Amino acid sequence: MDSQLLESLLAWVGHHPVAAGAVIFLVAFCDAVVILGFFVPAIPILFAIGALIGLGTLDGPYAIVCAALGAFLGDGLSYVLGRVHGDRLRRIWPFSRHPEWLPQGEAMLRRHGLKSILIARYVGAVRPLVPAIAGMLDMPAKRYVPASAIAGLSWAAVFLIPGWVFGASLDLFAAVAGRLAIVLAALAAVLALIGFTVYQAYRFFTPRTSQLLARLLRWSVRHPVLGRFTQALIDPRRRESPSLMAMAFLLVVAGWAFFSVLMLAAGNDEPTFIDLQVHHMMFGLRTPLADHLMAVLSSFGDWQVLLAGMLPALAWLALRKRWSAVAHWIAAFGFGLLLVWALDALVQVPRPPAALAVAGFDFPSAQVTMATIVYGFFAVLIARELPGRSRAWPYAVAALVVGCVAFARLYLGAHWLTDVAAGVCLGVVWISILGLAYRRRAPRAFWMRPVAVLFYLGVASFGLWHGNREANAVLTRFAPPEVRLSIPETQWRQQDWAALPERRNDFLSNRAWPLNLQYAGTIAPLRDRLRALGWQAGPEAKVTVLLASLDKGANAATLPVLPASHNGHGDALLMWHTGPRPDTRWVLHLWFAPISLEPGAVPVWQGTAVLLQFDQALSLFRHWRVQQGDVSALEVLQANLAEFSPQRLQREEHAGPVLLLRAP
Repeated sequence: MDSQLLESLLAWVGHHPVAAGAVIFLVAFCDAVVILGFFVPAIPILFAIGALIGLGTLDGPYAIVCAALGAFLGDGLSYVLGRVHGDRLRRIWPFSRHPEWLPQGEAMLRRHGLKSILIARYVGAVRPLVPAIAGMLDMPAKRYVPASAIAGLSWAAVFLIPGWVFGASLDLFAAVAGRLAIVLAALAAVLALIGFTVYQAYRFFTPRTSQLLARLLRWSVRHPVLGRFTQALIDPRRRESPSLMAMAFLLVVAGWAFFSVLMLAAGNDEPTFIDLQVHHMMFGLRTPLADHLMAVLSSFGDWQVLLAGMLPALAWLALRKRWSAVAHWIAAFGFGLLLVWALDALVQVPRPPAALAVAGFDFPSAQVTMATIVYGFFAVLIARELPGRSRAWPYAVAALVVGCVAFARLYLGAHWLTDVAAGVCLGVVWISILGLAYRRRAPRAFWMRPVAVLFYLGVASFGLWHGNREANAVLTRFAPPEVRLSIPETQWRQQDWAALPERRNDFLSNRAWPLNLQYAGTIAPLRDRLRALGWQAGPEAKVTVLLASLDKGANAATLPVLPASHNGHGDALLMWHTGPRPDTRWVLHLWFAPISLEPGAVPVWQGTAVLLQFDQALSLFRHWRVQQGDVSALEVLQANLAEFSPQRLQREEHAGPVLLLRAP
């Protein structure tokens, strides 16, 4: 949900808590009414309402009662309509256009009886149907009403609680893990889209293969010149004909896509508009908590990992004397490398800013291309040995792994989107050509399970080891660029300090940390002085540190102050000191700022100095909550850092003070 919209909802609900209950009732009621329920997106709305409960804006039991009552009465109206109209509902739109809907709900009701009332509450496709069908079948009201009441109450609680937990922990997510959650959600969405596409494509083509083959053969008869190629490729008497046709189709589509991207990249000396948009979006998601994971995922396209999976599988195939499979797979890898090197030399597309330190060009992406070739051709090898629908899973695995590599490379800023797209298309073109050559020769079948175990186990084990080993080097190679505008120090103190952002914004700007401190100078003098005053350094940015929030035994003495990021940059300095009470902490974060001071190009850092208090959300999360409006951390720093020339300034209106520090 957009942050401004959520803030507006917070304000409105805060002023109209009773009216908010009426809105909840109407959403649940409309979602339960037959036909109308198909058009009401109740689940995301209930999640947002649960988030408002967790934020303390709305009373939880009141919201659950309103949602349960709306669901119960909506189901009741559907039940009455079913009893009154009976079988006439079948002639009403949309049931007249989709006659299969009602039989599905009717079969469910007959199979499960009263349990179906409860089950249907959690199945979106039949939720508005089952109460109406219960009325159509003349289910007694004395049996229907108790089941419907229990279903409505449980449904309201189950679908409000996730948002409730999210809202209660929103400060933790917004302060520390907001971008990590977005990165993981984006990766999950990409992988879900890839899996859905592969599954739907296989589901679409499988039942239509025979019909398409017959059409192609009829076409080849009418066009004897071009038809010779079709007849050579497709023979309905051969088991491989459907696969050959699919590969030929992929070859045409991927070839067209690759040359389109190639012309786009070769015809522009600068990145395209969509390249820049995707690059900026990914840079905005950079967070130290996700950096290590993305570096590991990107390594699954490195040649070392690919060979670690290929070599044991090739050895097994050689022992079994499957020389055709060995030769084609080696050709896939070897000629794939030659294609990448040749295109890299011919098409000189500048790298993204985060990759400028890496020598040479990279169009198409070598890692993505080779990952597509190796994982894709291995799917071609083993899918042939699988029966029926099982043939789809090797292609799905290959697509998911390549999707992870491509997403990670884009996240790290190693490639433009066109580099990645060209790599995928080129890889698909090459494995389609090799797949056609390999499948047409109808090699002998082999036992694919040992090969699959050797390949996937080799890739997974070596990939995790290699990825963790090389992660720091990869992150150093693709570190976010630090470009600073040089200005006079007097100009910074007089006006330019106010040009930097007021708050660190991840989810809700009115709850985000204030950027109330700016420091000019190297980090070491400030860090040493704070250590002398008893301040302690915070932990490194790792996901394992975030898991401490789930430790039920954590308390104010053991829970670490979590690292954070700002504009793609991790903490340049994170230090803390016990606050006025044992369950509080004064915390200082410093991040990169895009300015430096003349003379000497003195770097400027922007950060936050806040008071945190130990808190827990619904007994699930332990975290440090920012005390909004508290300026005691700034006062402590101003009083103890006199040698850093502290200057306290005030932003306009109610934005709060800003403390300027200058290294001695």
